[in-house]
Amino acid sequence: MAYPTVLKRLLVAGITATLAGCGDAKEPELVVMESPFETGVLKVATRNGSTTYYLDRHENSAGPEYSLVSDYAEARGWEVEWTMLESTADVLKALKSGTTHLAAAGLTHLDSRDEQFVRGPAHTEIVEQLVCHRDHRPLPRTAEELPGTEIVVTAGASYVETLDGLAQVHPGVEFTEDSERTTEVLLSEVAEQAIGCTVADSNIVQVMRRHFPHLEIAMNLTGGNNLGWYLPAGSEDLAGDARRWMSSIEGDEAIGLMENRYYAYIGDFDFVDLRALNRRIEDRLPRFIAEFEKAEAETGVPADLLAALAYQESHWDPNAVSPTGVRGIMMLTLPTAKSLDVTNRLDPRQAIDGGARYLADRHRRLPDTIPEPDRTFLALASYNIGRGHLLDARSLARKLGKNPDSWAEMRTVLPLKADKRYYPNTRYGYARGYEPVHYVQRIRNYRDVIRPAFSQ
Repeated sequence: MAYPTVLKRLLVAGITATLAGCGDAKEPELVVMESPFETGVLKVATRNGSTTYYLDRHENSAGPEYSLVSDYAEARGWEVEWTMLESTADVLKALKSGTTHLAAAGLTHLDSRDEQFVRGPAHTEIVEQLVCHRDHRPLPRTAEELPGTEIVVTAGASYVETLDGLAQVHPGVEFTEDSERTTEVLLSEVAEQAIGCTVADSNIVQVMRRHFPHLEIAMNLTGGNNLGWYLPAGSEDLAGDARRWMSSIEGDEAIGLMENRYYAYIGDFDFVDLRALNRRIEDRLPRFIAEFEKAEAETGVPADLLAALAYQESHWDPNAVSPTGVRGIMMLTLPTAKSLDVTNRLDPRQAIDGGARYLADRHRRLPDTIPEPDRTFLALASYNIGRGHLLDARSLARKLGKNPDSWAEMRTVLPLKADKRYYPNTRYGYARGYEPVHYVQRIRNYRDVIRPAFSQ
């Protein structure tokens, strides 16, 4: 696999994008700002990254920190003014200078940081992990084996404090701080075997391993740590308000939505599957990108979503045939193909167009009241299991007191279509209801990996 090409796609997509707003090398002067309670504007410092803030293929803001801060500001009726900085060190400089109300950049809550700043609410629990290439030899599995291992970490990150502590206990542990490269870039360089190992938060590793399947978690270096917000010294009132919001029902729901959107669907790591996907992004996907983009223009279904659906169905093999008779890159049944006027299911142009129109129809038939992205997930489930079985599951959800418009709740109800306690009382009877749950999860996972190919 050509890792430099993969990294290029990630850079274009904004996951490890070129960053703006580098911090000044001089010690910043303290600035006193007006409170957002007075101005209605919340100034937030962050950095680009897949677990913080990035722009999607349509140049819309996204990311876990972006979502949570936006929800908090909306609850208070404030606007958000974002400052994009190059590194964790620059975010901390902005905090120290008083030029931002809030730092939301995947910061670990540390006692050493509490001495300089005001701790805000926590939102994610992680562990710090040592990550090497899977072919790295020797691969350190214990702290005692760390001496002699090349380790490079982002300057100013919590990893520096962790490694300093290990070095005190295990003489010979050495590492290099890099002030130029982010954790995501260092992980890509580990995958390219340009450096030995690095340290990263588990949520970053979880996301990046799908793009770079040769990354290997050698060991966990810490127990559970909290990621959360920090505020400048003297910001106790704003910090207290943020903590109250985060611990409220509204804040708890915001965290749940964030986790469901960005993390919950990422399943157990499958090295073979992801290595094959990344290889096929290079050697198969380019042949069909134009057709996926044309289908998006005609149906409104995003091209990267259609590509992920097609990969789930056929691994982008236009000649795929299943034992049950479904065929082609979108694996259409014969009746479905006829209803869509697809005369040759093995013609990728016809099949992609037909599959896009069929998914758009599944989406259109759902109630307009269902919010996104839940509506898209339910449409994918309908594509997989059939509209009748999905309607059964939605009806069953109502009977069980669950929300049929919520994918998070429907993914617990759909498997009941295979449970003899429930399916005999449904209109369409038995179905392997667990399949669409895994189906949607895999498509979401594949889409994240595929998306950069559509941003070039």
